Amino acid sequence: MMPFLMARKAESAVLFEQTLDVSATLTWLATHNQNPTTPGRATLFHVVLHAFAHMLRERPHLNRFVAGKKIYDRHGVFMTFAAKKAMRDDAPIATVKREFPEAETFAELVAALTTDISVAKSDAISRVDQELTWFLKLPGPILSLAIGLLGWLDRRGLAPRSLIGPDPMYTSVFLANLGSLGIDAAYHHLYEYGNCPLFVTLGAITPQQTVMLRYTYDERIEDGFYCARALELLQRLICDPQAWIK
Repeated sequence: MMPFLMARKAESAVLFEQTLDVSATLTWLATHNQNPTTPGRATLFHVVLHAFAHMLRERPHLNRFVAGKKIYDRHGVFMTFAAKKAMRDDAPIATVKREFPEAETFAELVAALTTDISVAKSDAISRVDQELTWFLKLPGPILSLAIGLLGWLDRRGLAPRSLIGPDPMYTSVFLANLGSLGIDAAYHHLYEYGNCPLFVTLGAITPQQTVMLRYTYDERIEDGFYCARALELLQRLICDPQAWIK
């Protein structure tokens, strides 16, 4: 009944925050990065991404989405995050969406993301940027009609995979690392466009070695009890990487 009672993400959003003690995580990262065979430099954000991928496989009901008043399981764990191309006010923000395979190790994740972020920050034009450039050439009324048509097709399971496959808004989780900008976590709205049910922001690490995560969650995909157990698991994974990352 939830998708019928609450038709939009805006009226289905639940806000929550966690403050995590990451002192053990930072110690583990320092040791991990001293290994000369480790590809790339691992950060707290890498641990958070890896932990989310693990949590979504352990708690798969959070890897669902609502379309056309129906709830669907998502095939695969996908996460999207944003990267500022340069630390300037006028610098654009690039988005990276990728699948996190179950067999992917932490070292493989770090290596892959190092490449993905480098490409995103470069002058290379991504496929999504190419499509946006084409769409933005359309007159406003035609563009609105095209977006509305895509939404209509998506609600009926008819949207072309070639369009929604690379689209960053069709994802399990959208994460924003605000700590990389030196600011605290913020509550972020859910986009009505796309099917992302969870937006997470990660704040800056405090002098006490704590970090805040803030969540905006579409509660239509699963109830609060299930979500609470998932957040408990996520906390254990982030705060004690030595116990599970090989």
